[in-house]
Amino acid sequence: MIVLLGVLVVVVGFATKRNALLVVGVAGIVTGLLGGLSPQEVLAAFGAGFASSRAVTIFAITLPVIGLLERYGLQEQARRLIARFAKLTTGRFLAIYLAMRQVGAAVGLTHVFGHAQTVRPLAVPMAEGAAERKHGRLSEKSREKVRSFSASADNVGLFFGEDVFLAVGSILLITSFVNTTYNTHLEPLHLALWAIPTALCALAVHGWRLLRLDRYLERELVAANIEPVAAEGAAK
Repeated sequence: MIVLLGVLVVVVGFATKRNALLVVGVAGIVTGLLGGLSPQEVLAAFGAGFASSRAVTIFAITLPVIGLLERYGLQEQARRLIARFAKLTTGRFLAIYLAMRQVGAAVGLTHVFGHAQTVRPLAVPMAEGAAERKHGRLSEKSREKVRSFSASADNVGLFFGEDVFLAVGSILLITSFVNTTYNTHLEPLHLALWAIPTALCALAVHGWRLLRLDRYLERELVAANIEPVAAEGAAK
């Protein structure tokens, strides 16, 4: 049980808002050492994991592609596109993105969307464009709020949607561990079916939070308009 202290390191690190990569790295080292591995074995495990995972180095291709697209006006085109849909508010757009992300993950398309290839160059500019069309210029606080909710829509959609897919790694890992440890015959389909209610609840709860984002932006706009008037009255 002492090996689980690595999980505590992750919780404390994220709670104190430390660098995510540093927190996960330290947690891995702590877990390895508490599990009886030598420092050389821990380092070898990190190296083997890095070398065997192609997803770790995929940024080497994604980053320059996204950079070139942004240089030639990708974000401006995204803002122009969202401006054509007058009734599509920021909350509604992000709720639609959440549903698309979750459905895509549920059928195994976990890499079709994502932070690097979709959220940063497309979803965020479109969400900000929808907010600016309705509320005008956004404050820095409101802009960061829109960006954080854009990222959360991708995270929640992927996290709760991928467990519905039969061949996802987490489903296969759980079934393999349970069948080996407890001598049962658990099928991946059973876990996938039981993941559907959880995914629907996540879609409803976070979709509601995304729709409430519009009300938050409206309150911010009202507050921004009241503060200059109050300051002017005090000056007189």
